[in-house]
Amino acid sequence: QVQLVESGGGLVQAGDSLRLSCAASGRTFSGSAMGWFRQAPGKEREFVATISSLGRVTDYADSVKGRFTISRDNAKNTVYLQMNSLKPDDTAVYYCAARAYGPISIRKGAYDYWGQGTQVTVSS
Repeated sequence: QVQLVESGGGLVQAGDSLRLSCAASGRTFSGSAMGWFRQAPGKEREFVATISSLGRVTDYADSVKGRFTISRDNAKNTVYLQMNSLKPDDTAVYYCAARAYGPISIRKGAYDYWGQGTQVTVSS
């Protein structure tokens, strides 16, 4: 089992930055590929970013590429999402997710563990 707790969400203005954190506990964190997803009201949960177990490989949704950066600190069992140049379209609940096995994935069905989410609201 892996428990994931997100933090760092909030209300910001367009153009601002936020850093989300996801603290993991349970099974070996450093062996898990991790991902960030988001869900806006009335929409499907969508992929944002993913990172390999050792942090060497990442992938991003086109909508956030160049603005968001995913990283991890395995010594702290934490994965981060640095979000810059935020837009109102980035408003959503952001979820951290972990895979029990396997490489990075953009598919939400590939993830076995999920956090409770943190709200990010970007005003124009």
